[in-house]
Amino acid sequence: MIAAILFDKDGTLYDFYRTWGALTEQAALLVADGDEVRARFLLENSGRDPVTGKYAPSSPIAAGSNREIVEVWCGLIQRADVDEVYQRVHVMFLEHQKNGAVPVLDLDVFFSRLRGRGLRLGVATMDSEQAARAAMLRAKCDHHLDFICGFDTGHGVKPLGGMVEAFALAVGVPTSALAVVGDSPHDMHMARAGKAGRAIGVLTGVSPKEALLEAGAHEVIASIAELESVL
Repeated sequence: MIAAILFDKDGTLYDFYRTWGALTEQAALLVADGDEVRARFLLENSGRDPVTGKYAPSSPIAAGSNREIVEVWCGLIQRADVDEVYQRVHVMFLEHQKNGAVPVLDLDVFFSRLRGRGLRLGVATMDSEQAARAAMLRAKCDHHLDFICGFDTGHGVKPLGGMVEAFALAVGVPTSALAVVGDSPHDMHMARAGKAGRAIGVLTGVSPKEALLEAGAHEVIASIAELESVL
């Protein structure tokens, strides 16, 4: 019996490409100081397919933290001012959480239904905790959540299991009674590492069904809109 659900954010609660597609291009352009050729170089050397515009599931843009993305980009063009660049990108991403994130569905209504079933809810993201809280506040659904953590909260990062363990401790249930829902192999690996009872993949992010199943998903659904049917 599942008593609590830990959601990934981007690609799971929020449509990945509608939320981050154009913004990631803007961030690369910022790091490249406005040079479009260098910005394209950054994107294509950090996992974006030059033909389809899609990102590899294992790319830092799809699976890494904002800090990791900036570190990779700065390394590619030999920029030494990583801290300064990260702060500028962080502010850009944070503002987008407040104004431009595109949820897969009405999160307030969705979470309300899950809470009505007695489920405890949390969010674990490789974005910053501050950005995650801003996104949940904008969607008017933060009051449904028992737990929100980012790569910088202190529970470790994906694909390790620390976020799962911290959520279980926060809501007072064993990890075997948790479900993890996410769009990337890192989410599935995190679920397994944290000994979650179920790992559920969704297709609103960067990964095909086969990649999620290979990474340990118990099942894969089109989006969180189908979640209640598999619980």
